[in-house]
Amino acid sequence: MKDQKFQRRALQVKEAQAKIIKCANPLEPQEVSLNECCGRYLAEEVIAPHPFPAFNRSSMDGYAIIAADTNHCVNGQVVWLEMVDNIPCGAVQSVDITSGTTARIMTGAQVPSGADTVVMLEVTETRVEDGKTYVGIRKKQEAKSNITPMGLELSPGELVLPAGRLISAGDIAVLAAFGIHTVKVYRQPQVAIFATGTELLEVHEPLQPGKIRNSNSPMLEALVKEAGGEPVMLGSIVDDLELARIKVQMALETYDFVITTGGVSVGDYDIMGDLVREQSGDMLFNKVTMRPGSVTTAAVRGGKLLLALSGNPGACFVGFQLFARPVIRLMQSASQPFLPEWSATLGTDYSRVNNFTRFVRARLEIRDGSLYAFPAAIDESSVTVTIKDSDCLIVVPPEERGLSAGAKVTIIKLPGEIRG
Repeated sequence: MKDQKFQRRALQVKEAQAKIIKCANPLEPQEVSLNECCGRYLAEEVIAPHPFPAFNRSSMDGYAIIAADTNHCVNGQVVWLEMVDNIPCGAVQSVDITSGTTARIMTGAQVPSGADTVVMLEVTETRVEDGKTYVGIRKKQEAKSNITPMGLELSPGELVLPAGRLISAGDIAVLAAFGIHTVKVYRQPQVAIFATGTELLEVHEPLQPGKIRNSNSPMLEALVKEAGGEPVMLGSIVDDLELARIKVQMALETYDFVITTGGVSVGDYDIMGDLVREQSGDMLFNKVTMRPGSVTTAAVRGGKLLLALSGNPGACFVGFQLFARPVIRLMQSASQPFLPEWSATLGTDYSRVNNFTRFVRARLEIRDGSLYAFPAAIDESSVTVTIKDSDCLIVVPPEERGLSAGAKVTIIKLPGEIRG
């Protein structure tokens, strides 16, 4: 088994991604209330059940009139119209508007039948005669002015939101406007997480000689939540193959997706690589032409995906973004499962040379409207602290033999705001 640790066929990142996402099947839909659907993925398209707006709506406070009644407003001549109705927002007309009449109307109120325009309050005057109110208009008005027509935004039967869309606040506003109070979304995958390594301490434990605290599992927990999954924390285990075998099997039988960290390299105590190779027929890959994280391993067991990430924090972080995040999103039928790739200007020289594609942690800055990427000063696989300062990953192809400041580079934008 140890000899086989060195017999690995390395795949390109895109090839490895294609293999793993092919196994990421959408989970079953479920209905949730409108106030629970933000950040979830739509399981069915939403079609407009009625026009929006649902009626001709006044866009300002003023008077609903027939525009033709103002045709004689020339040379300062005033046209006087009898006010026959008052329509506040939320009310409807009591009489139709006919030639020579008008209705007081508020912003957002339904325009009464017969009226074809709204004249703003500020350009009118009023007088009262014999208990009746008349409205004077000095300027000719154009038909359809200051009216938001019925169906301007959406017509009945028109697509409102496509399936697979990540629901945002704006989407919720539209759903609420159409009276859609329950929404069909894809179930969030339950993602089991555990770490391997005799050297690991729990976060609350004091440091001991030769030991380190398990920082990868809490990081993965946060990353799973960020990707839309439900993390299930299974703790850490010592370097014991049989114990790992039992824990992995239990997790695969219980949860939708299993992520482990540690134990995938070629050392004598790297048990996860041994465990995955026990059933080589379902292995997707066990080496990827990337730095950090070339030992990233993936397999399918009983129809469930198992992703074994490096125990090095930097490699664990990068491996999650490239492989686990799109899987979690595709399990919810996301239309855009991968992080976006942008173009940026390199802010400082990067001299490191690699045989594999390197994904360099970096921070972004916007200067004079242009995007700059600054590589982390320390980008070793084992380094933890620079993860917190990273807005993106700079993609450095293997053929590059050093990059100079000012060079155009491809970046993978990480979730969150640009802090530079």
